[in-house]
Order: sequence, then C-alpha cells, then structure tokens
Amino acid sequence: MAATDTHGDRIPLLLIHGAWLSTNSWETFAEYFGTRFAVSAPEWPRKEGDVAELRERADELAGLGLAEIVDHYERLIRALDGPPVLIGHSFGGLIVELLLDRGLGRAGVALSPAPPRGILVLPFSSLKAASPALAHPSRWHGIVPLTLEEFTYGFVNTFPPGDAAAAYEKYAVPETGQIFYEAGFANFHLHAPTEVHFENAERAPLLIVGAEKDNTVPASLARKQFEKYQDSSARTDYIEFAGRPHLAMVGEGWEEVAAGIAGWLDGVLDGVEPPPAD
Repeated sequence: MAATDTHGDRIPLLLIHGAWLSTNSWETFAEYFGTRFAVSAPEWPRKEGDVAELRERADELAGLGLAEIVDHYERLIRALDGPPVLIGHSFGGLIVELLLDRGLGRAGVALSPAPPRGILVLPFSSLKAASPALAHPSRWHGIVPLTLEEFTYGFVNTFPPGDAAAAYEKYAVPETGQIFYEAGFANFHLHAPTEVHFENAERAPLLIVGAEKDNTVPASLARKQFEKYQDSSARTDYIEFAGRPHLAMVGEGWEEVAAGIAGWLDGVLDGVEPPPAD
C-alpha cells in the first residue's frame, strides 16, 4: 500500500548518498521504496552526471563542504508540497541528521552515518577508512580518489573479490576532501558544520542503522550516535544488521535492510510507538 499524506498524495522520500558514491548507489532502494513513496535521489551539488562523468570532472568538487551540501538539500525539501521522509547513507546519514536538526523532514533514517561533532573517540577502522583523505593534508581542500583496495576495505569488505571489484567500477567516484576535513577536526571548532543539537526535542523521528561488519562506521560508532540522542524527547530508534558491510544497500541481503527500514517507517507514519527496549 502506498504511503500517503492527508490529501491522498504519495509522501515524498529523498535518498541522500554518501561520500565516494553517487546517486546510483540507491538503485535498489529507489525501486523498493518507489512502490509506496514518491522517491527521488538527488545528487550533491556539483556531482551531477553518471559515474564516468563524475570521475572525469572530479576537480569541480574541490572545496565542496557540508554547509553547501546541506543547504542544497534544504532548498530541495522546501520546494516540495509536503515534508519528505529522508534516508541517508554514511555522510548522507549525517546530512539527514543535520536536516532534521533544522526542522526539516517527516522522518529520517541514517544508515551507518558519519559522526557529528561530539563523538570524541573513533575506532581504528574508521580512521583507516578515512585515511585516504585525512592522512594527506594536500587533499583536505582538494579531491580524494580511492583505490580498489581502499574501496574494498571501507565499503564492501564482506564481498567476494570479484564482486568487490565490480562494485568499485560501478559505484566509486572521487570525493571532495573538504567534508573529511570538516568532520575530522569538528571537535576542535566551536561551530563546526557537523554540529547537531542532540537534545533537540522538536525534530522529526530518527532511526539510526548499524551494520555489524562495517569498517567505515562500525556498529559501535552508530550506537554511540544513538546514545547521544537519549536526552531528547524526540523519538530516536536504533537497529543493527548482522553481517553487513558499509555499502549495505547493495549486494546480498540488501532486502532485509530495506524491509527493516520500511517496517520502522510504517510505525512512525502510522503513529505507532516502538516496543520498550530490553
């Protein structure tokens, strides 16, 4: 059954991709949720085009930061007829958190979200996954490509080698180093672009999704973000999927992840409270 608003129109749903990826990383979710919602998967600003075009024109991303990206999505959301459901992955998950904090969206889902300001300790695997950007000061405000080995470690470490190589060719694109600089040094700045007001009680419901085998945002890091929100009376929930890597939207088992999110959205949009925590 379609998810509709009070006027009988399909509720809009925006899919927000993460770093080193483009909108094609949402192809499975776009089809899955498109049977119920009015789905769109707009690119980040300056990232228009297919994977080949993004690789060729990567220099256009130099200096692109989170404020520009979040402002871009805010404009898109405000142009809609009604508040959308927001689903974001990795840096896209952090963008969802920032948009909800601005009072936007009907509900938000953050899959393995990049950490906001206030998460003080990062696991070694997160630092390793981000090292192509953070370990090279010359890239902080420039462009950061990934090798197959780096992409495999950070995104598809549970895939067989052939599938990992195919995913790299299909999805991986160079990225702006600015966002990694902003996130990596957020705790040293008073008003960092990654700052979220965790205690905000006026925001829409938020689901944080963890992936057990994720090297980039380990499930322990996703749970830390969930715990940061516990002083807010706004609804915040957490679910975790066993055996899933960072790129949980593709590859074997993606349907289980999508179905878990859909089940949570059913409860939120119907006003059903979650079961009590164990």
